[in-house]
Amino acid sequence: MNYIEKLKLSAEKTNSIICMGIDPIPEYLPRLHQETGKKITAFFETLFQKMIRERTLPGAFKPNLGFFSCLDKPRKNMFTGSRALSEILDMLDSLFPEIPVILDYKRGDITRSSANYALEGFESWGCDSVTVSPWMGSDSVEPFLKEAALHNGGVYLLNRTSNPGGRDFQNIIEKESGKSMFRIASDYISSWAEQYPGTGAVTGATSLKELKEITEFYSTAAIPLLIPGVGSQGGSAQEVIRTLKESDYNTDIVRINVSSAITHPWAKTRENVPEDWEDFCVNRLRHFNKEAVRKV
Repeated sequence: MNYIEKLKLSAEKTNSIICMGIDPIPEYLPRLHQETGKKITAFFETLFQKMIRERTLPGAFKPNLGFFSCLDKPRKNMFTGSRALSEILDMLDSLFPEIPVILDYKRGDITRSSANYALEGFESWGCDSVTVSPWMGSDSVEPFLKEAALHNGGVYLLNRTSNPGGRDFQNIIEKESGKSMFRIASDYISSWAEQYPGTGAVTGATSLKELKEITEFYSTAAIPLLIPGVGSQGGSAQEVIRTLKESDYNTDIVRINVSSAITHPWAKTRENVPEDWEDFCVNRLRHFNKEAVRKV
């Protein structure tokens, strides 16, 4: 099964196109264990079991490597974050084998280094797809595309990001073509996708004008979209769906990412973790699943 097929199957099985971001911040999680790594794994093990019981699932999972690697202290032989991520990935493989796992690490370097980073994502961590920065060009991107093809995996290339500073470079107009840099990136992504099925794009929910321009360009191609920015960054799942509908885009290969607004939504509104935190999280996932209806 290739990556596009896995996206479609998971959307059908879960009736969801929400991607659940896994970005653990230990101080926001309930005190299920004193040791940080075990606290994180206990939190997600408990939450995953609750999701299964409630039959409320996302259409993808996206662990962000930076939230785990920052907990490691390799020079002291301490790998708290890496162990936690490994255990969570094992849980995902066991509990949700049909749901894609996207490793968010936004790699991109010269050819040999990119090849090593690609092995990190697909071989070392064993994920279905990875996020990559394309801004160093073809020789930086192709090692990821080739490695993904060996694993029937996917590669999401940064197209128009959700952060406020994304416009600093991505919206610059190139004089000769009159196109913005993110549109030039779209041309390259479309070209790579012709050779490597499973090539996708990261396009933020916080930039709806740009999102519409990109989805209209991709509307006739099977280019999966990863759309971050919903939740704490201020993007709206309903507005994203409306934009996709206007572009006549196939939502089954889209994943709208929501991270902290599902896994620790109390962080901005409460001083303490609520006692019913499991219900809190599952209800938030259910809410976003309803907002991001698949069939538009």
